[in-house]
Amino acid sequence: MTNTIETGIKLTEQAQSKVKALIAAENPVDEQGNPVELRLRIAVEPGGCSGLRYQLFFDERVEDGDSIHDFNGVEVIVDRMSVPMLDGATIDFEDTIQKSGFTIDNPNAVGTCACGDSFN
Repeated sequence: MTNTIETGIKLTEQAQSKVKALIAAENPVDEQGNPVELRLRIAVEPGGCSGLRYQLFFDERVEDGDSIHDFNGVEVIVDRMSVPMLDGATIDFEDTIQKSGFTIDNPNAVGTCACGDSFN
């Protein structure tokens, strides 16, 4: 089952499970020893062979204009500038003998580089 957020991004069950596991393994705490709430931030930034690349990382901050949505307990943050470029994208987690990691299927990408790390 895949949930859709306002921005049109989908996060598969496999991706949800992996994010939950990674956050649990991280076990972040602040200076006082209190647990820190981490969210998955997905952004599109300039870079790579094709001009744009995806950034996925954990973030405790929420910026003005961010879109925050919940997928069965996994909060996903998308910044205002990335929302239109990620509309309709599906984030999945693949773990096979050939490849292990998050994948993004983005219908807005018209081309990718040979290595698959960037798009335009």
